Amino acid sequence: MNKREFLKTSGAFLTGTMLSRIAPAEQAAGQSDHGAAGQSDHVAIDSAGHRTNWSGNLQYHTDRLYLPKNVQEVQEAVKSCNKLRALGAHHSFNTIADSRFNQISVKALDQMSVDAKARTITVGGGVTYGQFAPHLDKQGFAVQNLASLPHVSVAGACATATHGSGNRNGNLATAVSAMEIVTADGNIVHLSREKDGDQFLGAAVALGGLGVVTSTTLDVIPTFEMAQVVYENLSFDQLEHNLDAIFGSAYSVSLFTDWQKNRATQVWIKSRLKPGGKADMPELFYGATRATKKLHPITGASAVNCTEQQGIPGPWYERMPHFRMNFIPSSGAELQTEYFVPREKGYAAIRAVEQLRDQITPHLFVTEFRTIAADNIWMSTCHHRDAMTIHFTWKPEWPAVKKILPLIEAKLAPFDARPHWAKMFTMPPSRIHQLYEKLPDYQAMLKRYDPNGKFRNDFLNTNIYGA
Repeated sequence: MNKREFLKTSGAFLTGTMLSRIAPAEQAAGQSDHGAAGQSDHVAIDSAGHRTNWSGNLQYHTDRLYLPKNVQEVQEAVKSCNKLRALGAHHSFNTIADSRFNQISVKALDQMSVDAKARTITVGGGVTYGQFAPHLDKQGFAVQNLASLPHVSVAGACATATHGSGNRNGNLATAVSAMEIVTADGNIVHLSREKDGDQFLGAAVALGGLGVVTSTTLDVIPTFEMAQVVYENLSFDQLEHNLDAIFGSAYSVSLFTDWQKNRATQVWIKSRLKPGGKADMPELFYGATRATKKLHPITGASAVNCTEQQGIPGPWYERMPHFRMNFIPSSGAELQTEYFVPREKGYAAIRAVEQLRDQITPHLFVTEFRTIAADNIWMSTCHHRDAMTIHFTWKPEWPAVKKILPLIEAKLAPFDARPHWAKMFTMPPSRIHQLYEKLPDYQAMLKRYDPNGKFRNDFLNTNIYGA
């Protein structure tokens, strides 16, 4: 399938089948591109044509993209629009950041400030993890967790509960201690864990519904080094009694599989090192064999864009991600889906999905299993439970994938699987609502901060309000 056909078919499905229960808020009669006052005269607008997300599977519905240079211009843009959605680093695979009217990019808000006494870093709304990590490391600090891609923005990753990995590591939003948001009236609101308590837990993963995040403050820890060792061919049989031990064997552990031959094709073990220390590199790991060369998670793909392996020590930000900042991550043109199940049910969930292996594998690049610690953030996919994720990186074959997803979701239904907010899924809103006990509180918060639904879009109308 060529790219034009891929965009057409995947976009049609995203706005059709998956969004079949769209509420009319964004399509209300008389609603225009911008507010009654008209567009801001001071904020640049990119109207060069339709844009796509990073992997090319989604074409955004509007060609109006506001490009503010500072917070004041963000306020102007927000005031001038009746409907608006914030666009991060284009790494969402579904329509969570999409709009039929206006988008706003705060990429120019790239300030970074470390407070060594408070052990925090505050970054602008456009800053990516790959941008601030080297800066933070030079000042002797680190963050506890990173996503597999350093290319994602801090604001966007936290807003969607993007997670990183590790039995003891919470998702990226758990490091957020304060936020600055431009709300629907154009005013600036400051929220913090310290002063806002339970309400802050509703804002940390807000799915873009509260407003435009112009800065985020993260907790930091002292810098450290890591090393990564890869093993090949781990039998799934080992997971029945050793799943916790395997995932708990290092700071972060990932298992990759193509679902064939009852095994994980690769195990990536990322260990934290003591100063001057070396990685533990036994020949065998639960029967898996240590790799003798650097590998890509997708069997046969070039490993040049992957982070260093084979026990070579390096800074935290060059080992926690799977892919290097200045290289195209993963496979490039691809689709992604991901489901979070309770960690104690991880083995049973793997075996359930494995029953579909011959339907999955022909359309799959690779599947990854990871673990994330529980948290108390309202809309987090790890809310009140330690999780294991089952992540699918698909070939760009949407007609086939869209037939497989309901089958996978049915297999995972007994485990109360929660889909990743920024990836593709077909789970009905009625089911999603059953999975989030704090959803009514979240809806009330959105109503309070955005009473007229300025930041609501098709995605929120469907998945948050559409049951």
